Amino acid sequence: MATIASRAECAHLTGGPATPMRRLWAVLGLTGTFMVIEALGGWLSGSLALLADAGHMLTDVGALAMGLVSAWIAHRPADETKTYGYLRWEILAALVNGAALFGIAAWVVIEAIQRVQHPEPIRAGLFLAIAAAGLVVNLASLALLHGSRQGSLNARGVYLHVMGDALGSVGALGAAAVIWLTGWTLADPLVSIALSLLILVGAWRLLRESTDILLDAVPRHVVMADVQRRILGVPGVAAVHDLHVWTVVNGVVAMSGHAVVPDLVDHPGVLDGIRSEMAALGIGHVTMQLEVADECEDVRAGPREHAGHKH
Repeated sequence: MATIASRAECAHLTGGPATPMRRLWAVLGLTGTFMVIEALGGWLSGSLALLADAGHMLTDVGALAMGLVSAWIAHRPADETKTYGYLRWEILAALVNGAALFGIAAWVVIEAIQRVQHPEPIRAGLFLAIAAAGLVVNLASLALLHGSRQGSLNARGVYLHVMGDALGSVGALGAAAVIWLTGWTLADPLVSIALSLLILVGAWRLLRESTDILLDAVPRHVVMADVQRRILGVPGVAAVHDLHVWTVVNGVVAMSGHAVVPDLVDHPGVLDGIRSEMAALGIGHVTMQLEVADECEDVRAGPREHAGHKH
């Protein structure tokens, strides 16, 4: 048996994608402070859009706090009982964040329907001022997180939360302007419903990605047929079976499998070839067990017949 596991790969796996801690702290401060202001403003002005956005900001505060805690836990070193370390704490946090987004969107839709049936008076001037201030705060938060949103699924979840807030502020600003100019108060609940649907799109993507990782699903950018074909194309490999490809955490893709070779004399070259082929598919952590051809039945029948064969 032989395996591929370079020091660089191990270091990458242990460290995982970095979560921008200082930026998360800054966004937490901005979001938490304005959440209180927006909730008071929504209550005083009678605006559902502001109250909904304040509720969304409450989930943001929870998401940010969870993100900071999970990022700290995730970077604890691996040990004998947790060989992958605590990387997937960030995935659990992302899953909770996505579920929270679904909950808040459902609440906004229900409340908006009630507002459509029973309109309430709205203080458009206060509504407009707070919506404008909320947009400024959310844009500042997005600017802080923009450069780091692709490095961590958890950071991306927080980014989606804040983006939902920014969209909420834009919609609230538009609704406030309509009410200010025309007095049509139905603009407030209607805009709230539209924004909830936009939030649900991001929530679904976040839930799908985090669930796929927790279920060890094959990453969406990887096709198993390509993995098998590339391994079989490495000189010396007669057959391959028991292939598994999964995402440990966002940005860390792993693969394991068995390859049949005529003998083990030239196995370093075979392992290097497999590692190179997997790197081309974005798979950086590879563990491959080599088996001698004589130990497998009917290897000479050809790679196509034996691909996926178990013994």
